[in-house]
Amino acid sequence: MPSKRLIGDRGENAAVSFLKRHGLAILDRNYTFHHGEIDIVAKDGNEIVFIEVKTRRTSGFGAPEESVTPLKQSIIRRTAEGYVAEKKLENVSCRFDVVAIQIGEGTAHVTYFRNAF
Repeated sequence: MPSKRLIGDRGENAAVSFLKRHGLAILDRNYTFHHGEIDIVAKDGNEIVFIEVKTRRTSGFGAPEESVTPLKQSIIRRTAEGYVAEKKLENVSCRFDVVAIQIGEGTAHVTYFRNAF
């Protein structure tokens, strides 16, 4: 059985491929600021997009996107504020997306939630 980290890495790689195919430019991966992390930071036109990737092998614990709780959203928002300040971005439009991935035998089913929160 693959480790949780290996499954997460596989999910993030699938998300990056999906996002690139849909025209987003990847700026950063696994960006950390204080105690928070953002899986993917991308650019979509003039918008900076902060993307949380959730990967599951089974639906036993619910859909992947259900684990992006209000607390997790709050941490991502604070981390995004750190990113904007650190990169000295001014007057930039931002949004928060979620990529939910269900991993199967040799497949990854991707569901993309734009403006998720």
